[in-house]
Amino acid sequence: MSVSVSRQRILSLWLARLPTDRLARSHRSATPAVIYGKRGNAELIVTLDECAEKRGLHSGLTLAQARAMHPNLVAIEEDADADEKLLDSIADWSLRYTPLVACDPPNGLLLDITGCAHLYGGEDRLVADLSERLTQAGLVHEIAIAGTIGAAWAAAHFGKPGYHANGRELSLLAPLPLAALRLDGHTVASLGRVGLKRIGDIAGLPRAPLTARFGAGLLRQLDRALGRELEPLTPRLPVAPYSVEQRFAEPILLEADILSSVGRLAARLKLTLERQGDGARQLELTLFRTDGAIRRISTGTSRPLRDPAEIRALFVERLAALADEFDPGFGFDVARLAAVVAEPWHDEQSGLAVDAPGHDDNEALARLADRLSARLGTQRVRRLVARDSHIPELAVTALPAQTVHNDVSWSAFRRHRAEHGLGPRPLRMLMRPEPIEAMAEVPDRPPLRFRWRRALHEVATAEGPERIEGTWWTATDAADSARDYFRVEDKNGLRFWLFRAGLYRNLSEDDWKERRFPKWYMHGTFM
Repeated sequence: MSVSVSRQRILSLWLARLPTDRLARSHRSATPAVIYGKRGNAELIVTLDECAEKRGLHSGLTLAQARAMHPNLVAIEEDADADEKLLDSIADWSLRYTPLVACDPPNGLLLDITGCAHLYGGEDRLVADLSERLTQAGLVHEIAIAGTIGAAWAAAHFGKPGYHANGRELSLLAPLPLAALRLDGHTVASLGRVGLKRIGDIAGLPRAPLTARFGAGLLRQLDRALGRELEPLTPRLPVAPYSVEQRFAEPILLEADILSSVGRLAARLKLTLERQGDGARQLELTLFRTDGAIRRISTGTSRPLRDPAEIRALFVERLAALADEFDPGFGFDVARLAAVVAEPWHDEQSGLAVDAPGHDDNEALARLADRLSARLGTQRVRRLVARDSHIPELAVTALPAQTVHNDVSWSAFRRHRAEHGLGPRPLRMLMRPEPIEAMAEVPDRPPLRFRWRRALHEVATAEGPERIEGTWWTATDAADSARDYFRVEDKNGLRFWLFRAGLYRNLSEDDWKERRFPKWYMHGTFM
């Protein structure tokens, strides 16, 4: 008697003729068709359609023999990449039943439907819906449900489709050949030579001799199939920590209906997030079309989010950005909203006088950044972040506005400069300092005039210098050496941030002879 520890329900889907079904989509004919591949030096049939099977062909037959039997045979060389792509698309489509979908190459899928069958009214209705859709797509299939991956796989592949209760794995597996345990051909052949051909033949034998002769893998596969050892299903896509979905009696087409469903789903998602004390940082809306196609719409947030109205507003922007690319086809019959990334939610008191002058508007700014990012793309909406570096080019970086980071705050940056008597810097600087021609009354003093981009500027007033030492590991040219920065204003009221690279006191005798003097550069302008 089997002692099962499994409470899961696994659906195994076997697409026995996946390659020929793929071929039939582009080549429909009453002529027998086969898929062949090279095995060693011979070309062998690896898959054949029903018509070819009825005419006496079978897998493993050489292509030359098959053509001799049926000269009009349609033979296509195997295309593993195309088969894999089709299997992936079927796996994506199967996400409508459960987010736990794993590919079982070359021609199968595994679905963990634990706790999902009730959404369809039971396992029988779920299987009926799945089978009907696969039949409409022209895919030959077998479906079995059991309490373990091994039992479900064996039932689907060895002629026992249907529903098998948990705890009855041994009675299901005992009459099946040992290949149903997903053993390699060498192990199956070795067992056959000693008269062990069915799973029931080894179920009651002493374990130590079997392990010693055939390896630990044999009994491990048996224990997994019987539920004595848990075999986890590894989904092909990450499973969102929070997810809610809605099924529609009639497919929806209009954008207004989609957004209305997003609002309802967001309200349900909020309750789930609140119970766990989290907020969504990245959201994904998955829409399942009636023809099997899937539309995924993702958006991010700059802070943990729960509010249904704000979530809906983000998808308003995303749908507007997609425009004509968003094709509803014949409509969507399932919508799923998931919080792909979630973070702890921290309640904050913003103050009583929310309309008072000087009220903190960080939340409003975050909402604006989220909506702009949803409409324009996360990489197009950026903000400047202070970094802990004394080199001006490295002191600021631009990151996506929604990026989580641990940067040196601007307040700390400003406080540091104020404590050391340093003046402001331009909000935006040039990508690289640009050389200028400058004339100074005294070498170490600010310039009296300078020429930048062919324009001559007469200096009216100047502040500085602010000396910044270079770094030896980046000192590749004059602009990377010690710098003296000046804030200058010309007679037209334009303000600039420029520097002299190098110190006169550090010049050698050869530098003076060769007139290799410190050079001036423009680094930024003040608005």
